[in-house]
Amino acid sequence: MGNRYIGQPLKRREDGKLVRGRGQYLADLPSGAALHLVLVRSPYAHARLVSISLEEALQTPGVVAVYTAADLPELYAPASGPREGRLALHPLLAREQVRYVGEPVVAVLAESRAAAEDAAGRVQVVYDPLPVCADPLEALTAPPLHPSLGTNLALERTVVSGEVGRAFAEAYRVVGARLVEQRVAPAPMEPRGVLATWDGVREALTVWSSTQMPHDLRGALAERLSLAENQVRVVAPDVGGAFGAKINVYPEELLVAYLARRLGRPVRWEEGRNESFTSTIHGRAQVADLEMAFDAEGRVLGLRGRVVADLGAYALETTLGSAPGTLLMLQGPYEIPALELRLQAVYTHATPTGAYRGAGRPEATYYLERLMDMGARALGLDPAELRRRNFIRGPFPYRTRTGAKYDSGAYEQALDRLLEVSRYAELRAWQAEARKQGRRVGVGLCTYVEITGYGWETGGVQVNPDGSVLVFTGTSPHGQGTQNAFVQIVAERIGIPPERIQVVQGDTLAVPYGMGTAGSRTLSVGGSAVLQAAEQVRAKMTRIAAHLLEAAPEDLELGEEGFRVRGTDRGVALEEVIAAAFSPRKLPPGLEPGLEGRASFTLKEANYPFGAHLAVVEVDPETGQVQVLRYIAVDDCGTVINPLLFEGQQHGGVAQGIGQALYEGIFYDAEGQNLQASLLEYALPRADQVPHVEAHRMETPSPTNPLGVKGVGEAGAIAATPAVVNAVLDALEVDHLDMPLSPEKVWRCLREKAVT
Repeated sequence: MGNRYIGQPLKRREDGKLVRGRGQYLADLPSGAALHLVLVRSPYAHARLVSISLEEALQTPGVVAVYTAADLPELYAPASGPREGRLALHPLLAREQVRYVGEPVVAVLAESRAAAEDAAGRVQVVYDPLPVCADPLEALTAPPLHPSLGTNLALERTVVSGEVGRAFAEAYRVVGARLVEQRVAPAPMEPRGVLATWDGVREALTVWSSTQMPHDLRGALAERLSLAENQVRVVAPDVGGAFGAKINVYPEELLVAYLARRLGRPVRWEEGRNESFTSTIHGRAQVADLEMAFDAEGRVLGLRGRVVADLGAYALETTLGSAPGTLLMLQGPYEIPALELRLQAVYTHATPTGAYRGAGRPEATYYLERLMDMGARALGLDPAELRRRNFIRGPFPYRTRTGAKYDSGAYEQALDRLLEVSRYAELRAWQAEARKQGRRVGVGLCTYVEITGYGWETGGVQVNPDGSVLVFTGTSPHGQGTQNAFVQIVAERIGIPPERIQVVQGDTLAVPYGMGTAGSRTLSVGGSAVLQAAEQVRAKMTRIAAHLLEAAPEDLELGEEGFRVRGTDRGVALEEVIAAAFSPRKLPPGLEPGLEGRASFTLKEANYPFGAHLAVVEVDPETGQVQVLRYIAVDDCGTVINPLLFEGQQHGGVAQGIGQALYEGIFYDAEGQNLQASLLEYALPRADQVPHVEAHRMETPSPTNPLGVKGVGEAGAIAATPAVVNAVLDALEVDHLDMPLSPEKVWRCLREKAVT
């Protein structure tokens, strides 16, 4: 069939309802009898709970119940991490102490949200403030947040390879700096939410949650509430963005489910936007002290240093998993003969951190790309040329010194393509001319490689008697549109057009098993499972067609009109084959009626997308404002199923990467207060601050899965941050400034340069 559907830019079918406001998000779910949960959260980063008075709250009209930790069983949110990690578990409600601003302390349930909020305001909590440590570097030596652990150091790893001492002793130039990856908020368009109902007759729990992983949530609820998994159903309705933040099973989900069962009434909780800034995980939050050694020709001799990761106060499911990804990817696309790297992950009095679009890989890329630009400046080389001299050129698979196994790559070709489509030589000439006119313009590069895909996934394809198709997958969407890619895969393999195919996902009753959506795994793992299920259906269709045509199955081919005997005009329409599948008398011996395939696929080795990005910026010397004039992206994620989905991921990722580079950041004061706890203080990029992305692609198939795909969900967020920062620093002609490069910070830098 060639590429009739795969590789075609079919439009996203779900967008019609979403852009018209006809989607069904958590807050849209009807539940007239539901109690509304509002949480009283700690205003202190660290304090002892002296007393809690609930009398006034209980007297508020409409209030049904008010709970503290003393009223609940000792339950904790799930946490995971490397085997050697020390896990500080998050209670559903604070017990004895609070350890970050926003930690839940009291649960208030009322007939309306307004009544619950009124009652929450009448809860009286007496706190005894305790010393606060919100700085990860200070946490290395500060008293432990969790005395039972005996330390704030949750995880420590060291990677040493090659002759590091010799590399730096013989270096022609050594560059280095303290590089800060500031905390950022995932800030999905839809904050978190959960609705739970308990059926006392069937003894069954149904939970609707704005989650990325319905099956993971089902397992956690069953385990902690002492239920069998067949007593729990989890449904993810339309999910308005997640970016990794909705992987975790949070205390609120467990609390809502527990209270619904305890009270025998539906319970719902919807996170407020300001609440989200203190209760949903933050991303990034690392400090790195790194040095890179070069020889006189600009070749990297070695890399050494330390990365300290801020975990916040407790461990959730993704808290300890992100920082090791930084260590793993700190070789990037470059040959580095020697390296010595140390990772330390620590607890602090701050909101827990976790997976956020890239989860460790953006940090590694930022560190490497900043060092490469510093090296180019020190050596007097063009940044593109310095990168070219240091690329890994194979053979692939390629094992890095940090332990990654790159499946396939063409890093120099990606850079060459970027330089070609951006007209790099002309761009640099234009920059030189603009500078003569007094304009501060800069050009920034980033070349990157990242890791995507993991685990196993289930897929199913069911053809109905009328020729319509249901596709089942254990992945769960939150805005990417990947269900369209599943449709294209199935249409390609069984010949039924996309408009006749529907995808079922995000419901543990309809799809019994799955691992959800994270780490750009949806197509490499979930798509491969769906492909294998479609192949089963195709094989059965072929046997039926061969029986009808009295031909050998291997002599048949599937075309737009149905099956035909290769090299002849004898054929049978697809409709006849489907009808025969449900008519036992027309089936070949040994075949059961029906057309259905079920498969699971395990990704044994990850895949490693790569690319090269370029940003052009101009700095206003009077205000410090940075304008991104152009942005060009060349990304390679293997086989592209749908170019529109590919470009959408490029655009969205670039917007988030620009946001971190120029606008976004969460910072704490000495008392552990979040200074950016609302959209009044936290600056997300506006539409007019995100340029048109000139999106290009390469396709270097991955050998790790039958589709040859790699993930692209994180690419823009990984590459845009260093590309834009490098461009701004090029415009300012300085070695380094920490993000975000706000107008005030840029303006002060310009004033200091003018003075000196």
